[in-house]
Amino acid sequence: MKRVAILAMTALLAACGGHSVRSAEDTARAWSAALNTSDNEAAATLFAAGAKIVQNGEIVLQTHDDAVRWNAGLPCGGQIIRVIHQRKNQVLVVFRLTERPGHHCDAPGIKAAAVFRVADGKIVLWRQTVPPEDAPTSSGSGPSI
Repeated sequence: MKRVAILAMTALLAACGGHSVRSAEDTARAWSAALNTSDNEAAATLFAAGAKIVQNGEIVLQTHDDAVRWNAGLPCGGQIIRVIHQRKNQVLVVFRLTERPGHHCDAPGIKAAAVFRVADGKIVLWRQTVPPEDAPTSSGSGPSI
């Protein structure tokens, strides 16, 4: 009987893929939660090797250490106030910037937004953008998340 139960469980897990992969929204929310507690290590684990960051230029996070350093350099946390699904693996997230432990936020209370493109539960693109309800009024890049 045990053997039948083990085989049934194995078949069930194989049919389901054995695990679930975080959605783009879940990944963005997990990143925000880690950033808000200044857990740069946890935030970094959500980035794929080779993830592209577009914020005042473009960089590529080649390694986990690169991702830790990049997250540690962000001055603000953020309260998620809106999530817009753009495609299956991509969301635009609007934040209200907040202070985070060990940092000084340069624009608390201001809205900021980022596009998260996710593959296999990991961020492959993080692109800062203008919050959708805010029309661009200058050539400035806006506050940093």
